[in-house]
Amino acid sequence: MIQIHPPALPPTLPAMLQRAAQRWPDRAAIVDGAVHIDYAELLERSRQAARALIALGVAAGDRVAVWAPNVHEWIVAACGIHAAGAVLVPLNTRLKGPEAADILQRSGARVLVCIGDFLGQYYPRLLEGLRPAGLEHVVVLREGFTAAPGCMGWDAFLARADSVDPQDLARREAELDAHSIADLMFTSGTTGRPKGVMSAHGPTIRAFAEWSRVVGLGEGDRYLIVNPFFHSFGYKAGWVAAFLRGATVYPEQVFDAQAVLERVQRERISFLPGPPTLFLSMLAHPGLQAFNLSSLQGAVTGASSVPPVLIERMRRELGIRHVTTAYGLTECGGCATVCDPADSAETVAMTCGRALPGTELRCVDAQGREVPPGQPGEVLLRGYHVMKGYFEDEAATREAIDAEGWLHTGDVGVLDERGYLRITDRLKDMFIVGGFNCYPAEIEQALAAHPAIAQVAVVGVPDERMGEVGCACVLLRPGARLAADELVGWARARMANYKVPRHMLVFEGFPLNASNKVLKRELAQRACERLALAAEAAR
Repeated sequence: MIQIHPPALPPTLPAMLQRAAQRWPDRAAIVDGAVHIDYAELLERSRQAARALIALGVAAGDRVAVWAPNVHEWIVAACGIHAAGAVLVPLNTRLKGPEAADILQRSGARVLVCIGDFLGQYYPRLLEGLRPAGLEHVVVLREGFTAAPGCMGWDAFLARADSVDPQDLARREAELDAHSIADLMFTSGTTGRPKGVMSAHGPTIRAFAEWSRVVGLGEGDRYLIVNPFFHSFGYKAGWVAAFLRGATVYPEQVFDAQAVLERVQRERISFLPGPPTLFLSMLAHPGLQAFNLSSLQGAVTGASSVPPVLIERMRRELGIRHVTTAYGLTECGGCATVCDPADSAETVAMTCGRALPGTELRCVDAQGREVPPGQPGEVLLRGYHVMKGYFEDEAATREAIDAEGWLHTGDVGVLDERGYLRITDRLKDMFIVGGFNCYPAEIEQALAAHPAIAQVAVVGVPDERMGEVGCACVLLRPGARLAADELVGWARARMANYKVPRHMLVFEGFPLNASNKVLKRELAQRACERLALAAEAAR
């Protein structure tokens, strides 16, 4: 029998782009409004950006930051950074000036590519008086560019490429291999100062070639990327996965349910990953039924809390045939497990899948002992895509990756007999009610099934008698009403008494980060303030 082996994966991200340009030269790689860039043109644009970086003095291994929303120039800049042998440092667009300056300083970035006007801010101005001495150049994208020392516009930057011999760039690309550092991604910093995660070219390609195959992203798909490019979900599971499979990327700068629904209909979008909040917002849109979403065939979601009812509604009300879930974190390159769309609806709804090939997965107790199937424990990962370490922070690296190579994720999960993982929560989000551990994600999954609830987030709040109790913060479906005692009674029939939230607060919206994830700490603070005001008014 003749065995057919899959084609070898390219070793580096520039090699990936070159392969895509050879396979699909005339296919659209990016559609950003009126800008249509095919794969052959994307390769040339990225090489022009790479030569321009070399002209600015960027050497192999130097760090180059990108601080911008999802626009085509972000991808061109990133591909140019990779081709020049430099290291991409994505910056969160929600960062304030001092936060961005801190990352630029600690990463040693020599060049920053940033947006001009965005969300009412002129981004270069946010660094006034804060710009690190080592940041030699700021390249400003799009409208709002004003001349300033050390700043230049995007076109002026690209023009510098003419001074560099293409052979110099070819030598840079040839010096790269699968183990070369591709990016330095700083974690969100919700548990302290952000740390820079170092990831290499080869593991990114291997992991997301597998991810894209499993989730069904295919040649010719129209992929709307709402997840921000500064996050692994928008970058690696986003345009990298798309270019591996020959799909077309449609960048979306800011999530708005109306705008996304309109774009799915207008552009005939076929693939749309995102966090649960994205799909819950679409489902809650009052005009949902007026949109033609028949082109939408595939979706991937994932978080500590994915209510089973959400998967059902995505299939039934949004008409998405292939809905799957996945799990990962920046320290493992963004993906560790994934469900197959062919898995049962219950499996997709209740788990985030099995480990990627080449990845080991286990759950352990506080003493590091492996727990039996069905019991919760901290999720540990080991495999080719675990980070190379935290940038210039050996102590933090040793704390995260033990002597045997296991990455300690800080997530609490349960493995079943099949090896499927269910994330129950973050260790830091757990609260204790009368001595019992409560994991908000588990409670949220149950409460999300209530017919009046569009979205729910559970936080722990202080209680004189119990120490802490749960507070259910809810967004209601259009026209729905729900009283606190009604929800409490409904919950008592479905979960242990200590898990039942003692309070319920109705919100118009939750505080979200740029990745559309709920900011639990800020929400808990708001909940405590409202409960304190209510208690004072009752006295």
